[in-house]
Amino acid sequence: MKRAISLDVFRGYAIVTMVLSGTIASGVLPGWMYHAQMGPRSNYTFDPQLYGITWVDLVFPFFLFAMGAAIPFSVGGKIEKGENLWKVIGECVLRGIRLTFFAIFIQHLYPWSTSSPQDTTSWLLSISAFVLMFPMFVRIPLQLPTWGKALVEVMGYGAGIVMLLTVPYTDGRSFDLACSDIIILVLANMALWGSLAYLFTCRNKWFRIGILPFLMAIFLGSTTERSWQQIVMNYSPCPWMFQFNFLKYLFIVIPGTIAGEYLKVWIRKRTDWDRINSLNNRRTLWILLVSIALVVVNLYGLYTRSLLLNLFLTIVLLVILWSLLKTQKGDGCCWRNLFVAGAYLLMLGLLFEAYEGGIRKDYATYSYYFVTSGLAFFTLLAFTIMGDVYYLGKWIKPLVLAGKNPMIAYIAVNMLVMPIINLLGLTKYLDLFNENAWLGFLRGVIITSIAVSLAMIFSKLKLFWRT
Repeated sequence: MKRAISLDVFRGYAIVTMVLSGTIASGVLPGWMYHAQMGPRSNYTFDPQLYGITWVDLVFPFFLFAMGAAIPFSVGGKIEKGENLWKVIGECVLRGIRLTFFAIFIQHLYPWSTSSPQDTTSWLLSISAFVLMFPMFVRIPLQLPTWGKALVEVMGYGAGIVMLLTVPYTDGRSFDLACSDIIILVLANMALWGSLAYLFTCRNKWFRIGILPFLMAIFLGSTTERSWQQIVMNYSPCPWMFQFNFLKYLFIVIPGTIAGEYLKVWIRKRTDWDRINSLNNRRTLWILLVSIALVVVNLYGLYTRSLLLNLFLTIVLLVILWSLLKTQKGDGCCWRNLFVAGAYLLMLGLLFEAYEGGIRKDYATYSYYFVTSGLAFFTLLAFTIMGDVYYLGKWIKPLVLAGKNPMIAYIAVNMLVMPIINLLGLTKYLDLFNENAWLGFLRGVIITSIAVSLAMIFSKLKLFWRT
């Protein structure tokens, strides 16, 4: 099956912006360059009473959405090949366990976890841990027997476990299973539960969508003291690995699987003529621009709390986009499907906006799940045009390659790039970028570019991490 270039670009965009948001200078940029609850409006401290979202608040849900969209290709592809159901389930469970180990491993071996203040030993430990993750997670491109590849992986995990149990930690702490990277731990849970949800509903997406109202009922019921829903919410047989609260992100992952199904059907049926017709159609550019405008307008309107203006402009843009799409054929059939799902979720999220005080990432509201999922559909629509119609190869190639190796890009900054910069004594030069907003943003761009370049190099070498 052909690869969905747009999906690789979308995933790459999500991981690149995730890295960028964590590397830009703190305290010198305008509020919309940070999480809405963490910017200058709250004096750079977390304030859950602030509402709205910024582009930073989109990066995590976009990555979750991309993960969901990939499931019909990965899990669905195995089912279509006739693989044994229990084997596929086992592979889904193994992936969840592998990502959980990844979350625990990196959190213990970040430089600040092994020394405060950070020192040469902590930087060298982080670099060593980064290198060690290759035998653990890489898909070995060499022609080795199955037992040989398994031996390399087992030796990698064995060395990793020894490292976890023997290195000294900050403040005299010891190894703790509950100490993990929360973002990766959530991804591990979504990789497992999202895949299982798809696996048992792959023939009927309405059953899959039907899971969400039941989840919502449990979440809403759990606010009642001593209710059985509250007991379910608070119970976990393995709290360091699973918490029921993580399942709230299925409100993003499951819509992502729907988008993935639309892409999968489109790729199978698409012909070269479809691309040529879309390329020559003057409406295509307008569809791209209006899709992007929907994202920009909602970020502005929700952050500035111009709620009625945002609702009005959103409706106008949706009407314009529908008028552009309603008669489209070929590629337009897929775009129309993405539009309908995205419009439904976006409007549902805007109608939920006042509930729970307003939209926010932390603590996440239902408006946040629905709005970000809706905006993800429109962003994916835009990337299908940029990647699969206009073939903006040299512009999107970095995103494509980063999207194929997202976890390398995710950890490279803290476990490789910054340790090397510190070892070389170059940190003082980076500090010069903390003087003003433009330099602060440039600092993030430079560090992110290095991390993305590393992910690109490993992708070109076909050294992909199985995460």
